[in-house]
Amino acid sequence: MVRILGLDPGSRVTGYGVVDAGQGRVRYVASGCIRVGDGAMAARLLGIHRHVTELVDAYSPGEIAVERVFVHKNPDSALKLGQARGAALCGACHAGAQVFEYAPRAVKQSVTGTGAAAKGQVQHMVKALLSLQGRLAADAADALAIALCHAHHRNGAALRRAGAAR
Repeated sequence: MVRILGLDPGSRVTGYGVVDAGQGRVRYVASGCIRVGDGAMAARLLGIHRHVTELVDAYSPGEIAVERVFVHKNPDSALKLGQARGAALCGACHAGAQVFEYAPRAVKQSVTGTGAAAKGQVQHMVKALLSLQGRLAADAADALAIALCHAHHRNGAALRRAGAAR
């Protein structure tokens, strides 16, 4: 089993999800949101870094999965997201865990079966796959989806290695 920390960085809210994965199974550990508010960007980035560092210290993940930056229409938003992602990665890497990156479409495809899934579909499937009850914040669901995507990819890689060894 390996502990995976999934991160969905944002300049105001960063979702996180922690799962244990191995032998074809995935078990929910924790999830939530880091809310850094609307203050100065430098203070928000420091807050993201500090909170992610605390998460790494608390959960000791062996692997970290992060969503790649998606650039749609607003380059300023993409730049802020890239900065938030950088702060999260710096906080995540201090303990030496390996980092894996996934495109948003790959995460949606892995969890819902379609790369064009809506946020609500992702939330629903994350709850179903992890047998979660109650409310799950959208950012936390996205982070858990990233962790699940990584778990699926690593399980698939293990199966391919086992098949090649035969």
